[in-house]
Amino acid sequence: MTCKQDLHNTLALVAQGLANGHRLTLLEHLAQSEASVERLANLADLSVGNASQHLQQLRRAGLVTAQRDGKQMFYRLTDERIITLLTLLRQIAETNLAEMERLLARLFADENASGEIKAMSRVELQAALETGEIALLDVRPQSEFAAGHLPEAINIPIDQLETMLTLLPRDKEIVAYCRGPYCVLSHEAVKKLRALGFKVRRFEEGFPEWKAAGLPVQRMELHS
Repeated sequence: MTCKQDLHNTLALVAQGLANGHRLTLLEHLAQSEASVERLANLADLSVGNASQHLQQLRRAGLVTAQRDGKQMFYRLTDERIITLLTLLRQIAETNLAEMERLLARLFADENASGEIKAMSRVELQAALETGEIALLDVRPQSEFAAGHLPEAINIPIDQLETMLTLLPRDKEIVAYCRGPYCVLSHEAVKKLRALGFKVRRFEEGFPEWKAAGLPVQRMELHS
């Protein structure tokens, strides 16, 4: 009995690692690519010291690993299945916690108020890519895009969208995606592009979920 309880106590370390909103945010960013403590702190709006403490908690839980490069410490996910774990966590919360519905309604309050345009599912996106009837728009930062992106996606970071419209086709539907279901970047892109007359939807998931499903991804090299 003691041995079994020890096993459950060890499993609980993973749950404890996940039991903080800031740590979930850090995992969301690490699902895009490895990153330094400084970059993660900036992305998560934390001090470097606070981010480092959270990352150590994640490391103890076996969720991330670290490697030093010069004076910087870089972190990455230990296992692609962590993305699946986060997806299950999200789905369980959305199904069983009424608060999730209220929070999501607040987060995306001004998107498609009429409900006429639904986000594109993974199955729909796969089919559309096979026929070539859509253009994919990745609105994440270039460093995240370079680390991995959906096939043939066009990368226009959200803060450059209005100055790079000529890269987008007018004769195809555009599907925008970003870091995941709760990432506001693709929602913002859809809103801006619709106002400019583009036919556009968003992918209901994001790059990490696509990659975790074993679907094809591409990478590129950043040149200095």
